Amino acid sequence: MSEEKIIVGLDIGTTKIACIVGRKGANGKIEILGYGKAVSTGVSRGIVTNIDETVNAIKTAVDEASAQSNVDIKSVNVGIAGQHIKSLQHRGVLMRDDRNKEISDEELEKLRLDTWKINMIPGEEIIDVIPQEYFVDGEIGTTPKGMLGSKLEANFHVIIGQNAAAMNIVKCIERAGLEMDNMILEPIASAEAVLDEEEKEAGVALVDIGGGTTDIAIFHENKIYHSAVIPFGGNIITEDISKGCAIIRRYAEDVKVKFGSAVASENRDDELVSIPGIRGRAPKEISFKNLANIIQARMEEIFELVNYEIQKVNSQHKLIAGIVLTGGGAMMKHIQQLASFKTGLDVRIGYPNEHLSEDSTKELASPMYATGIGLVIEGIARAEYQEKMERAKHKEPIVVIPHKPVEEEVAEEPTEEPTRKSRRQRKDGEKKRRFDLTKIITVFLSEENEIKE
Repeated sequence: MSEEKIIVGLDIGTTKIACIVGRKGANGKIEILGYGKAVSTGVSRGIVTNIDETVNAIKTAVDEASAQSNVDIKSVNVGIAGQHIKSLQHRGVLMRDDRNKEISDEELEKLRLDTWKINMIPGEEIIDVIPQEYFVDGEIGTTPKGMLGSKLEANFHVIIGQNAAAMNIVKCIERAGLEMDNMILEPIASAEAVLDEEEKEAGVALVDIGGGTTDIAIFHENKIYHSAVIPFGGNIITEDISKGCAIIRRYAEDVKVKFGSAVASENRDDELVSIPGIRGRAPKEISFKNLANIIQARMEEIFELVNYEIQKVNSQHKLIAGIVLTGGGAMMKHIQQLASFKTGLDVRIGYPNEHLSEDSTKELASPMYATGIGLVIEGIARAEYQEKMERAKHKEPIVVIPHKPVEEEVAEEPTEEPTRKSRRQRKDGEKKRRFDLTKIITVFLSEENEIKE
């Protein structure tokens, strides 16, 4: 793909809508040309609940990103999440017509596209199909392209969601005056932004703690083996604080972000924060430890659900690299300790800065922008793949050259040396076949016999 190809990622989240404009630089890093964000009020737990409010927020974020990057944004790669998302494994089979012909990219793509045809229950649709591993005549082949065989098989990770939820996202995109390039599962995008190849090879669980949901993607041997969405995120913690401390939601969000901790024992009883009262009422004092107790109770519930999803895969594929936390919720103090305690795995915080060029805005190196940056990275990869498939469709046709020389091109030799003439014709033909590597020469047996005669 051309380095000048500009890709736009649109993260439609529960708390914010972020639009990021980027491209792939010469060094392989992502150059961020501009970004915009807006408060999201029309999305709940990853699902659009108010079309008009969501459309207005999308326009605000896109206009800001467009002005900052000086790019006229026409199409976007949009993320999808929500508690309606689920996944399954599917095995595809393709019987080849010619086992002696090399396996091509077109056959691999045909096998993947056939998976989109599997029957879904009413109201559900396939969001994405991701290849895991291939088999040629029953033997595993990491890269089957170029191999020979009669039977091509593949395991696919199929992501499924509710048709209505997906269509509402598409509707919001269209009403905002945009086109959709790809719809990408958000934990897949986040993983592209914060994980490296060694972690995916060793086995790792990506846990993206957003405002409305906690998204999970589990990798092993550089393949995705499981994905899930837990319908709890940072917003439910804010609600717990609001109810538990009897303060309005706006103040509850502020104290969570500024003073919140995921481990109550790390806080002292005499550390207090004063919250203004409502309409002249006396202010309220909340201890940091009491605040942390509320947060820890809900975070323990979330990590128990995360561990449940991990154990579905961990029995077969050990997660040597442990857990990588990202998303806005990963910025809470002491969250690494709590996650490690509840799951028994190593934990680190995932930042998308290693994939960004040095001149990118430091604000975007935050875990809360991992999904948006991941959508740009995944969008670039898919654009490159589409260009590759288009080139394969329009490749130059095979030219077949008959082995028998054309009579006009062969000068008649004197009849007194027939043996030398025959040898020279044969030698010229062999030389032509040897060096003309851009064409395929078909040798017909009958014609070979004619030359020999």
